[in-house]
Amino acid sequence: MSDTDKIIYLDNAATTQVYPEVLEAMTPFFTEYYGNPSSIYTFAGKASEAVNKARGIMAQGINARADEIYFTGGGSESDNWALKATAEAYQDKGKHIITTKIEHHAILHTCEYLEKKGFEVTYLDVDEYGTVKPDELKKAIRPDTILISVMTANNEIGTIQPIAEIGAIAKEHGILFHTDAVQAFGHIPIDVEAMHIDMLSASGHKLNGPKGVGLMYIRKGVKIRSFIHGGAQERQRRAGTHNVPGIVGFGKAAELAFADMDKRIAYETKLRDHLIERVLNEIPYARLNGEREKRLPNNANFCFRFIEGESMLILLDQQKICASSGSACTSGSLDPSHVLLAIGLPHEIAHGSLRITLSEKTTKEEIDFTVDRLKEIIERLRGMSPLYEDFVKHQK
Repeated sequence: MSDTDKIIYLDNAATTQVYPEVLEAMTPFFTEYYGNPSSIYTFAGKASEAVNKARGIMAQGINARADEIYFTGGGSESDNWALKATAEAYQDKGKHIITTKIEHHAILHTCEYLEKKGFEVTYLDVDEYGTVKPDELKKAIRPDTILISVMTANNEIGTIQPIAEIGAIAKEHGILFHTDAVQAFGHIPIDVEAMHIDMLSASGHKLNGPKGVGLMYIRKGVKIRSFIHGGAQERQRRAGTHNVPGIVGFGKAAELAFADMDKRIAYETKLRDHLIERVLNEIPYARLNGEREKRLPNNANFCFRFIEGESMLILLDQQKICASSGSACTSGSLDPSHVLLAIGLPHEIAHGSLRITLSEKTTKEEIDFTVDRLKEIIERLRGMSPLYEDFVKHQK
């Protein structure tokens, strides 16, 4: 690809590039060590060893035990497993679940499904920065509450939740605690012991691993059943032939992420803050969504008044800049983000959102080029907006 064709990729919350080291680690398990790890003959041993090695890497990275890590087909499957299997296993104790209004749809839609099955779900409000208030959580707990599910960090606005405090509340009340850590795993430190996490979901393609592979951490002693039936894989809890190349790639990506985490956090945070400062200082009627400090290192989410997000994305795309106007799973929707509505933004402002998510390979030059183009695009779009014209007249 020539420089003139170079794409500036700023949508790393949607998916990430598979790193060359990750692909290199995966390749032999497509072509050379292609045995089924569940088989007993020697040839399958290499595949089995590789799966176990990846399991150990995941466990060490979050202070878990290797036998508490289960491989799945991705974050959405893990979220479904956590909620549906807990509901089934603990329904004799109660049918009440607590979550938040800003969860990923893999959680929200699963909760809607469970409501149709007779479960009751409390959807906690968040404050203007998208943070769950532990006091509100305490008030929502009932004698029949069996599960609390709160995401570690929001996929749209990047706000990091007080997970350790939430986990402590759940433990104090004898309630299982699940966290959707898809955006956080490998990006910020997570300690399942210190944070009192009973179940955790993660996904390979959010940290430079392959798509189609994820994990569930299930604390030893949590009595939830299989989600997929048909075989004895994953200690009889998740049937299906192991996706060995995917698991190996996920393991390698996690190994790289855990090893470089501090360095990457420092780099991405500095670049993110430069982006935020330029946008807020140089583009009128812009606002930052989410916590200013307690946010993912690579996430910046803005709203621009008098702008339609879709038009902004199309014009950015013409400049070969990839960004998002919401989460990847809802970017095809004309409705504003449920997360932005939950933090109190009116529809007309929520429609003008832009999510920029960086990587350790994003450069300051790319950010400056993006902000320069963004200023031109917003000026152009506002120039065509009767609402903006009326607003300016009234300001005068």
